[in-house]
Amino acid sequence: MIEAASFLFQGLSTTIIITIGSFLIGAVFGVPIALARMSSIAPLRWLATAYVELVRGIPPIAWMLLLYFGLGHYLKLSPLLAACISLGAVATAYLAENYRAGIKSVAAGQWESADALGLNSRDTFWRIIAPQGIGVALPPSAGYAVGLLKESAVASVIGVSDITFQALTLNQQGNPGLPIFLAAGIIYLLISLPIGAFARRADSFIRTRSAV
Repeated sequence: MIEAASFLFQGLSTTIIITIGSFLIGAVFGVPIALARMSSIAPLRWLATAYVELVRGIPPIAWMLLLYFGLGHYLKLSPLLAACISLGAVATAYLAENYRAGIKSVAAGQWESADALGLNSRDTFWRIIAPQGIGVALPPSAGYAVGLLKESAVASVIGVSDITFQALTLNQQGNPGLPIFLAAGIIYLLISLPIGAFARRADSFIRTRSAV
């Protein structure tokens, strides 16, 4: 059983790489998508909205299969890179909506106050509105990271040696499935607990500051 547990932990680093890599992709590219969603330029706004709705409307595993197998003849990607890109594209759509909601939640009075201080629109947005909006978006984004960790398990279908892939391999070798998949579930839980705790702390901190 110790050997089986060690075999499962061999996939831990891969699971973490997929989760962090795809989250960082979403965190970076979610910003321009969120800005485009709020743009006064209609075509730009429509394109961003179409991206968000399309990507969120299709299961992550379908995007992964499309990228790795569907485009594999034209675009040679390693399974790990394909998993990060496909989940990163999905994370971009979700985090963009978190950013947009956070920015929209900032009171209109902030714009008026900044205008009274003589700040132009660009400085007002990037110095006052955006930091507050990102702060509001932080808790749900951290919560999404937990969901992204769980979604990373679908990477096993394209051969990524993550925790789930290692568990499936052990089971296919004739080992009993119940303890193996139970152990895999516990590993996922142990990883997600710190992320969930951070999300709750961030939410509590922001609520406390908002009440002051």
